[in-house]
Amino acid sequence: MKIAIAQLNPTIGDIFGNSNLILEAAKKAEVEGANLLLTPELSLIGYPPRDLLINPSFIADAGAQLQQLAQALPPELAVIVGTALPNAKAVKLGGKSLFNSAVLLQNGVVKQVFHKRLLPTYDVFDEDRYFEPGENSNYFSIGEVKVGVTICEDLWNNEEFWGKRSYAGDPVSDLAKLGVDLVVNLSASPYSAGKRGVRSGMLEHSVIRCGIPIIYANQVGGNDDIIFDGSSFAVNRKGDLIQILASFETDFVVLEYDAAKQDLVGSHQQNAAGIKATPLSFYPAEGDAEIWAALVLGVRDYVHKCGFSKVVLGLSGGIDSALVAAIASCAIGPENVLGVLMPSPYSSDHSVNDALELARNLGIAIELLPIGDLMKTYDRTLADLFVNTTFGIAEENIQSRIRGNLLMAISNKFGHLLLSTGNKSEMAVGYCTLYGDMNGGLAVISDVPKTRVYSLCRWLNSGSGKVKNQTQLGKEIIPVNIITKPPSAELKPGQIDQDSLPDYDVLDDILQRLIEHHESAQQIVAAGHDEAVVKRVVKLVRQAEFKRRQAAPGLKISDRAFGTGWRMPIAKVSSY
Repeated sequence: MKIAIAQLNPTIGDIFGNSNLILEAAKKAEVEGANLLLTPELSLIGYPPRDLLINPSFIADAGAQLQQLAQALPPELAVIVGTALPNAKAVKLGGKSLFNSAVLLQNGVVKQVFHKRLLPTYDVFDEDRYFEPGENSNYFSIGEVKVGVTICEDLWNNEEFWGKRSYAGDPVSDLAKLGVDLVVNLSASPYSAGKRGVRSGMLEHSVIRCGIPIIYANQVGGNDDIIFDGSSFAVNRKGDLIQILASFETDFVVLEYDAAKQDLVGSHQQNAAGIKATPLSFYPAEGDAEIWAALVLGVRDYVHKCGFSKVVLGLSGGIDSALVAAIASCAIGPENVLGVLMPSPYSSDHSVNDALELARNLGIAIELLPIGDLMKTYDRTLADLFVNTTFGIAEENIQSRIRGNLLMAISNKFGHLLLSTGNKSEMAVGYCTLYGDMNGGLAVISDVPKTRVYSLCRWLNSGSGKVKNQTQLGKEIIPVNIITKPPSAELKPGQIDQDSLPDYDVLDDILQRLIEHHESAQQIVAAGHDEAVVKRVVKLVRQAEFKRRQAAPGLKISDRAFGTGWRMPIAKVSSY
């Protein structure tokens, strides 16, 4: 039996377009002689559809398109499609009105339906808001082969691997009791740094535990703040990886199940992109290369799926805007990126020159809009109100807000998407200005700590990355002075970030412990950090919550990002 995996990049709500992606993959699978085609979770409607699911017409349209797709598919090919289906029992028995389902299509009809049993409600997931959990696990047969069906989280309750049980049910164990020969999984598992290795390690453990091979078909692409890496793979019953699909791009592959051996066969096969499969240990823990690829994909899909073709961003001559400009240039082409340099009287000559050099290196257009005269106008307007006060944060922030207004004017005038350039360290402690540098439609690096920003820029300059659409890689992209000079907002004479913040090595370690590992201030101090510094950082993080609530969507690359999965109250007791 030949099984095809279609690693698709669906667009949320584009039911017809997503259906065509599935149909194209099915035609390819038929040519390759496949008996079964797997697609990702909710492949027909896109993941995560969120509150589109409460729109009855959306569900009705998805149902109608599912029927049309069934009739259009090659008749002999069995195709598993992910979609949301009505829960017919909800009206009389209660419960949620929908199921997250996998539908088996063949010979023009819906042959069988499977419902997701384990519904995640942590981090970016909120499936219990919409879906009723399936009651049991089931399988279908192709010839004599019993194929057990699971959907994403259904595989993630391996108590032995995690050291705890997250759900009462265990779909994999239940399928093993049913005597299935193969388990397939339709997934939409978001990316975070290092997750690919954890994911593959977990499934390898599950295969060895139950003795049943698993094929894992994951979604790829960016949807809002969430990035899906793809990285679909297949593991035989011994726990050996026999196939891996590309990361951060669409892919297609056909593999084989040998009924006589009761196992998936093949070793180190080529996928559709010509990439040779490698052992599960192939995945780095959280290298710069994978983070770069994730951010590039996230920007590209956000721009295109939101209907933009060009972007604009402010270039300060600093490292954050330099990295964002490089990512955008790689994602959508340098010809579609506009950098705007807005020097004030406090801007250093080297910052202006660094920004101009960066623009030349990337090949992006640049506009120079000095803001000195605008600052004087604000000073005159506020002179009577600000009389007998000293220059301070209010005046510094006016500079940022002038720049934010200019960038938004350009965005409105020309229809460019404005990219904001603040990093995670700044967002965490509020070292950013509302309605100023926080302006934008996408915060590209808001989940990238400052130390990682430096690491990515050094990696970029090393020539290690050979990334599609970026012809400049292999030479110095980020001017070395941008990397080596002390970081500064340049909002007053001689200002550097460390006037207000700890060294970034110290700050980022404290922030990682606090935000991602949920350590208390006492635990962080016990780890070796200065108590006064820790208390100050913790206070800054709490005070900045109202800013983060108003920030542009930011691409998620960590387990704990300031986005969909971050649900902190603004008004709260200050000790937590």
